[in-house]
Amino acid sequence: MDYLPIFLDIRGKPVLVDGGGTAAARRVERALSAGAHVRLFDPEPGEECLMLEGDTRLALHRRLPKPADFLNCAIAYGASEDAARDARLVSLGRAAGALVNVADVTDSCDFITPSVVDRSPVVVAISSAGAAPVIARIMRARIEAMLPHAYGRLAQFLGGFRERVMARIAEGRARRHFWERVIDGPVGDLFLAGKPEAAEQALDAALDDATRAQPEAGGEVYLVGAGPGDPDLLTFRALRLMQRADVVLYDRLVGEGVLSLLRRDAERIYVGKLPNQHTMAQEDITALMVRHARAGRRVLRLKGGDPFIFGRGGEEIETLAAEGIPFQVVPGITAAAGCGAYAGIPLTHRDHAQSCLFVTAHGRDGVLDLDWEVLLRPAQTVAIYMGLSNLRTLSEQAIARGADPDTLAAVIENGTRESQKTVTGTLADLPDRAAKAGLVGPSIIILGSVVSLRGRLDWQGAGHSAGDSAGHAMSLQPQESV
Repeated sequence: MDYLPIFLDIRGKPVLVDGGGTAAARRVERALSAGAHVRLFDPEPGEECLMLEGDTRLALHRRLPKPADFLNCAIAYGASEDAARDARLVSLGRAAGALVNVADVTDSCDFITPSVVDRSPVVVAISSAGAAPVIARIMRARIEAMLPHAYGRLAQFLGGFRERVMARIAEGRARRHFWERVIDGPVGDLFLAGKPEAAEQALDAALDDATRAQPEAGGEVYLVGAGPGDPDLLTFRALRLMQRADVVLYDRLVGEGVLSLLRRDAERIYVGKLPNQHTMAQEDITALMVRHARAGRRVLRLKGGDPFIFGRGGEEIETLAAEGIPFQVVPGITAAAGCGAYAGIPLTHRDHAQSCLFVTAHGRDGVLDLDWEVLLRPAQTVAIYMGLSNLRTLSEQAIARGADPDTLAAVIENGTRESQKTVTGTLADLPDRAAKAGLVGPSIIILGSVVSLRGRLDWQGAGHSAGDSAGHAMSLQPQESV
């Protein structure tokens, strides 16, 4: 993050704008809308600036600003589009202690003016740190379309009850849960439907119910699949519950991009494991979930991939069910599906594989002795989870059981993430290729003739588009890409 996002209170404070064109007019309008008193300077102001002159909080001076004009200014905008004049404003503004901003000159700015979606008192600000203003404008347009104008009125309506609710519900977590129920429930629906009187009655009733009820005897657990890594692959339900959780238990497969979407004030507890190096025993993780839920907290158990596919989700909710703890399960995109798709390797294909098996290389007691006769059948794909550290052993086992050494194979490390690396080869040489590439995981191993399609279907790779001659020629060749 290159800039600290803040909302600055400039009500009643002086703001100086130097310039007379469109850029200056926009900055004057923005400052006036935030309640500032604006000092506008330009020897020959344009029509757009002159049209603003009727506002009593705007003082228009037909000259360049002097040092005394910057006295007590909170902000000084340079909008003349003249480099020398803007440089003078920066010098005078900073000398007077003002925050300065020069239109389209990031190096001369103490702050950046974001694109704004105004649903006052709800305001959404979007910035690209000056790198790509067009992206910020596009995002603003999309948020404008998604966010009804009535949300601002809803926020103002609920704000009128804030002190009353604080007086009757003292505990912070209980108060937050109350507001979530009110906004997502009948009160919010009634207000947005244009029935403010009915919404007020419903809110009063909800407040009475909340204060009459006994304190919450227990919380709830959300068992959520975070997918293989790319935050864009999260489900809507996962995002919603991530924003509601009081406590988050997460493992090492959950990346920073996903964690950044959690509610900011949620307590985070790392319970991840490395191969042969467990940070916390499974029994302790489950006990921790139970303890926090019994204390009335909403507990998010965030797992990479899908919690029910080699994620021990079934083991965890068995205990929750036995303890009478309410829980929800949110599926996630499992590693085989996500990593295969991002590597251009479909798990099934009419010409290659009519079935796909998911297996794990690890059981309770270490490396499993897999039934390779069942796994490596014609027209079948095998996706092996947690097998990178034992890839050579797996390869030797399979070949010793009669598997064809030339069976096509791939290892996908950090699948769906920017650091994704894919190494392809055969069952016989893949261990050496993976070692040479320095793969350390997390990874998924895929075996089967579908690997031959990667050269044509690698939509993420450079220079390979579906159907081109180069991709087709390379489709059966072992390769490595990042």
